[in-house]
Amino acid sequence: MATEKVGIHRKYHGKIPTDKSGQPLPKSEWPKKRTFRWAVRWFGSDGKRFSKSFKTRKEAERYAKDVQARADKGRPDKPKTITLGTFKSEHERIMRGQVANKTLKDHIRALRLFAYHVGGNVPLFRINARHAESFVSERLTQGLAVGTVNKDIRTLKGIFNLAIELRGYLVEGTNPFAKIKQRKFTPKSPNYVPKEDFRQLFSSADTALWKALLATAYTSGAREDELLNLTWSDVDFQENQLHVTRKDKHSWIQPWQPKDHELRTIPLPEQNVNLLAAWQSVAPENCPYIFMEHERWDYYQLRVVQGKWRTEQSLVNNVLRRFKTLCRKAKVGPYTVHDLRRSCITNWARELPIHVVQKLAGHSDIRTTQKYYLSIQAEDIRKAQRVQAKMLGKIPTNDLTDPKLTHSGQKRAFPGRKAFPQKT
Repeated sequence: MATEKVGIHRKYHGKIPTDKSGQPLPKSEWPKKRTFRWAVRWFGSDGKRFSKSFKTRKEAERYAKDVQARADKGRPDKPKTITLGTFKSEHERIMRGQVANKTLKDHIRALRLFAYHVGGNVPLFRINARHAESFVSERLTQGLAVGTVNKDIRTLKGIFNLAIELRGYLVEGTNPFAKIKQRKFTPKSPNYVPKEDFRQLFSSADTALWKALLATAYTSGAREDELLNLTWSDVDFQENQLHVTRKDKHSWIQPWQPKDHELRTIPLPEQNVNLLAAWQSVAPENCPYIFMEHERWDYYQLRVVQGKWRTEQSLVNNVLRRFKTLCRKAKVGPYTVHDLRRSCITNWARELPIHVVQKLAGHSDIRTTQKYYLSIQAEDIRKAQRVQAKMLGKIPTNDLTDPKLTHSGQKRAFPGRKAFPQKT
């Protein structure tokens, strides 16, 4: 059988039927006299024959159609058997370095939760849409935000596509999350940090490092991961600019690349550059990373020398927890570090063309800038009201009421009846 042709055959089992004299019946009479199953058979690219049996012909034909589609695409081999737990471990190993550390953490978290729900020993090919539906239902009943559950759906759908397209563990059309729809919900307005709240945050910061970190996050719009991977060579103190670019492993620097995979140059205000210069004067000596403190620098060097530093580790730890503590101290928020980025992008959008904002923010799609980062503030509403008032112009406000609808107008009586007397 050629790889281009997938066959369906009867697979007999049990004793060969005989006639009254005990002689074996001819093969043409077996279908009515001997039990059988339907087998799908084909040859792989290495010449090895594969077979899979089914109870009904309809099941066999459906499976044969899938195998034939794979053969037409040059992938006739039978998918390899692998459990969900093993697939999770393999995925973590293969994807390290191919995607950002934060993205890989999201992948592993979603796979771990899904494996806990359906069982880590379940073969990947046995997972179907019912498992996916059940998982989504469980996540929603746990009281999680709809946005979080939608993120799980997107993540797992993409991972199972990799299992089909690259790894050969599933056949086309068997992604369990392929037809799981994301739940609709009304998104909340993006969090915006007004300048008054930022000033309180800035005043509550008691170290030169945190003052520089807050200012850089609020004026550069850099992502948290980008901020923590900034080195002193990324700052142009002469031109007041910040360069967000990939890092190759060198000396004390770990390999890293930004989310948009492109070099980005961001202008900085002079006040921000002065804060960075002030921190540089007291920063750890020989430390390449801008926002790494003395104790963390000592720990980092030790782990690198011992060969125990993991590339997925955060260069600066507990940033979010310390930022939230700072918010409570300043009595503002609650905010996240990412809200500083959103606020910067919103501030840019008020003064700059949207395509410039997109480039400075590092968005590959301008719709991302418009949908998730442009927050409408009270001043925007007031400005819209002024525009509307200007369009209407001056409208006289006296005599706007229809006299027929008021007590001052002449009352009209029904036919054959007297009008009601007017009040004096």
